[in-house]
Amino acid sequence: MMTELDGISLEHRDIDLGEVTLHTVLAGQGPLVVLLHGFPEFWYSWRYQIPALVRAGYRVAVPDMRGYNTSSKPKGVAAYRPQKLMDDVDKLITALGEEQAHLVGHDWGANVAWMFAMSFPHRLHRLVICNVPHPITFAKHLYTIEQGLKRSWYVFFFQLPWFPERSVSARDFHSIRTMLKWDPVNKSAFTQEDIELYVDAARQPGALTAAINYYRAIFRVSKEDRKAMIQPIHLPVLMLWGLNDRYLGPELVDPPPKLVTNVQIVRIPDASHWVQCDAAKIVNEELLRFLATS
Repeated sequence: MMTELDGISLEHRDIDLGEVTLHTVLAGQGPLVVLLHGFPEFWYSWRYQIPALVRAGYRVAVPDMRGYNTSSKPKGVAAYRPQKLMDDVDKLITALGEEQAHLVGHDWGANVAWMFAMSFPHRLHRLVICNVPHPITFAKHLYTIEQGLKRSWYVFFFQLPWFPERSVSARDFHSIRTMLKWDPVNKSAFTQEDIELYVDAARQPGALTAAINYYRAIFRVSKEDRKAMIQPIHLPVLMLWGLNDRYLGPELVDPPPKLVTNVQIVRIPDASHWVQCDAAKIVNEELLRFLATS
């Protein structure tokens, strides 16, 4: 299926990766850039970046990650373990006929991107992270009052069975509607039509449980496996961080120097957690500058 976004032709393809099929939006020609969305998003969360990247000479691949929107929704928490999510990225790059790609992630997509860069560095040229801390940094702050209790309480709430799904979907997904309407600094970041598309994606059968299973699965990784995953990242990294993030404090921005050895950090004062929509112009400028650097 073909659609159009800001004058750019988009190909919608269901890409079979073996265990799952990912609905993926493809556009442009040139070096491959894979964009990974977060919760509760889908490919459309990169609507401001796709045209800019294509016009700059890049080929973009924007999957609905497993469990989201119209991609496959395997049952059970184990289907959303970090290794499964990383394998999807690895297989997607291969399915697109490439050996390497630039990887850009926001929210949960950024968490997967961090882990992928640690486990599959040979598959990446450059890594871009939007408003998610390095896993070690997040782990150190998660059990503090300021971060864990005041900001990231939902991470613990999502460990409960069935009740989080009922809560998030209550009153026709009122919590998602409220979050996308009031979180951004730029109130035009999400139109009402945009918000309805996000709700429609979350309303897909099984999608909400799958999305919440990402949070459940990360808590079930053994200490040994978690330690094995944490490896230094030496490839170039760009972190774009909206400082008006109600979920992640500014003290989480800087990654451990020994684990991320080549990082540029751009702090954006007038942007929220949804930085790629809230400050699209700045994000696009910094993204294109970074990717073009030899």
